[in-house]
Amino acid sequence: MDNAATPPDNHQDDGARGPRLREIPLRMMVPNLITVLAICAGLSGIRLAFEGRYELAVAMVLLAAFLDGIDGRIARMMHATSNFGVQMDSLADIVNFGVAPALVLYVYVLDQARSIGWIAALIFAIASGLRLARFNVMVDRPNKPKWLSEYFVGVPAPAGALLVLLPVYLGFLGVEPTPVYAYGAAAYTVLIGYLLVSRIPVWSGKAQGMIRRENALPFILGVVLYVALLMSFTWQVLAATSILYLCTIPFGARAWNRKYGSLPASETDVEEGVVPEEPAGDGSAEGMSRD
Repeated sequence: MDNAATPPDNHQDDGARGPRLREIPLRMMVPNLITVLAICAGLSGIRLAFEGRYELAVAMVLLAAFLDGIDGRIARMMHATSNFGVQMDSLADIVNFGVAPALVLYVYVLDQARSIGWIAALIFAIASGLRLARFNVMVDRPNKPKWLSEYFVGVPAPAGALLVLLPVYLGFLGVEPTPVYAYGAAAYTVLIGYLLVSRIPVWSGKAQGMIRRENALPFILGVVLYVALLMSFTWQVLAATSILYLCTIPFGARAWNRKYGSLPASETDVEEGVVPEEPAGDGSAEGMSRD
């Protein structure tokens, strides 16, 4: 007679019930949490702009850019890279470097240019998305021109987010956001969008990754001075930083042309095989982000 209380078979095929969920180490969650916080900061910046709290809105957008810039580095340090993190980071990049700055700028000044201002904001947001998409599709290409260790291909998305807010910085410093100023800001926004998708060589500073021992202390003091000025004169420093960055672009392109302009097309053509800057996803960063 069979036992009526036959114990269940513990060795049944788990495939019928789907894959078993495994535990995830906490360190794997930390970079993704930072990415989510970055998205929250970017979206909060948009809300604050619509509420007329522009200084806080810009601060939240800059905070989002900062958080989006450190999540990849933290992921590498903690050995917590993942495909899920790659997708989350791509979403955060388009929000924080494209949508949020464009909408904050539009609400602050571009709306006075009416349809022209909205078109300019759209162009910047789409250009930022194209910039990020171009980076993602190029990341697995094998042949990498040597000059990519020193230069970006076009302005990186984080720098673009910083630059496009220049009209807002100037507004905080006393420039009246008149309709004429709004049309000028719209033209400037389109220019920054162009720089994002252009193939202009932009100096990255990565070739100077090592600092000579005798320059270490002056470098630290310089960083401390910059941060102190940024905390005390935030909008003046951000405006000056944006203008100086724009001024370096022609000089960087000229230096590239002098050093690499005579290379064969197979080495200079970006489309031949580019891995822009660093690998994408949790383990990369373009400028401040993993663009």
